Amino acid sequence: MVVKSMRPNILFVMSDDHAAHAISAYGSQINKTPALDRLAHEGMRFDNAFCTNAICTPSRAAILTGTYNHVNGVTTLDTPMDNSLDTFPKLLGSAGYQTAVVGKWHLGHGPRHDPTGFDFWSVLPGQGEYYDPEFIEMGERRTESGYCTDIITDKSLVWLKRRDRNRPFCLLLHHKAPHRTWQPHPKYATLYDGVDIPEPPHLFDTHGGRSAAASAARATIARDLTSADVKTDPPQHLEGRQRTRWFYQRYIKEYLRCVASIDESMDRVVHWLERDGSLDNTLIVYTSDQGFFLGDHGWYDKRFMYEESLRMPLLVRFPPVVEPGSTNEDMVTNVDFAQTLLDCAGVAAPPTMQGRSLMPLLAGAAPDDWPNSMYYRYWMHKDSDHNVYAHYGIRTHRYKLIRFYNDGLGQPGTPVGGGAEPPEWEMYDLDEDPFEMNNVYGVPEYEEVVSGLQQELAATQRRLGDKAYHVRSP
Repeated sequence: MVVKSMRPNILFVMSDDHAAHAISAYGSQINKTPALDRLAHEGMRFDNAFCTNAICTPSRAAILTGTYNHVNGVTTLDTPMDNSLDTFPKLLGSAGYQTAVVGKWHLGHGPRHDPTGFDFWSVLPGQGEYYDPEFIEMGERRTESGYCTDIITDKSLVWLKRRDRNRPFCLLLHHKAPHRTWQPHPKYATLYDGVDIPEPPHLFDTHGGRSAAASAARATIARDLTSADVKTDPPQHLEGRQRTRWFYQRYIKEYLRCVASIDESMDRVVHWLERDGSLDNTLIVYTSDQGFFLGDHGWYDKRFMYEESLRMPLLVRFPPVVEPGSTNEDMVTNVDFAQTLLDCAGVAAPPTMQGRSLMPLLAGAAPDDWPNSMYYRYWMHKDSDHNVYAHYGIRTHRYKLIRFYNDGLGQPGTPVGGGAEPPEWEMYDLDEDPFEMNNVYGVPEYEEVVSGLQQELAATQRRLGDKAYHVRSP
């Protein structure tokens, strides 16, 4: 690529649970995000960016290592990452980059799991707190006063100011927000008061026609949100749809208030780089570790392979390569991020990485052999909080095939003895049914499509080194 001799700076900003449909550059109907929109207007918006496991710890491991979770071993929330693994920050550091990570880590702590390969690190223990959070900074614990999003931004700017200007930098700025429980900055506490946020068209989805997994999940607006989530008790007289609507309005407003601080943070950092004179030689990436249900299908949370959870926002600004205001429809995943950042810096990716560099896409020239499908696997069967069943699947530009194999396979964080639920299939025609309301698995007119997708799924698992599930004998 053209940029290999440039050794650009890299700013990788990642929030937690920020759905693409809560960003106005993606056409959000529920909020405005002007700072994030600026990245889209001055860079590229990826419209088919997907995670390969929609839960925090596994997604972060995939991003850092450029490998799928069956390779890096980080399959559930209870499988911390081995910090001896190759990661793109380690490789950039070996090539002369200054490296730092500030904010959410969520990959474990201690000698085997603390951040490695960084010149500086200051991370939240576990999920961290919104107000007056504790940080682990270079191995030492300290409590910081203030709001978490602001503190992460402040720490990042201090590191940028103190950096060696004779060397390029790679900064990972990882926000906690807008993760549950949603606690906004006090200045945004009344944002959206008096406003009715539009409801998703399938807020009252009954999950009919799907596998048993959809009805079993404990992540519904109507049943599973709590007074602690929305900071007040619902009026006693509310029942049925009225009660659901009451919870939705309070949930979505708290979520969007947290997003407002994320957008403000991006504005601060971009303007600082602009004043510093380093903006246009900095590759800026904004993403989230997965998507999130914003009342879609009546849910909050993530985990499922359905679109709102699977889809990640991905905005990239880099003037030497990216045409302003461009969009990309090619299929990309979080496993591609590591190789992209290494390629941008002119650093060779190790053969163990399983993704592909997005630099050709950023330059507007997709290779002829670019993948037309992506592979997903959620391992954390019947987790104690949300009871989502284990599944894997394949998504093409038009179709999605999901197999709920419903077995914990002895993974940490899953029930001992696996699952008792029989495996089930779901398939969706995304052209005809973009909201995935109609499971067409078993519909005669789709039999040939299903057969082809099953073959592609099996071939993809073989290529990636993952194992197809086979029902175990009792």
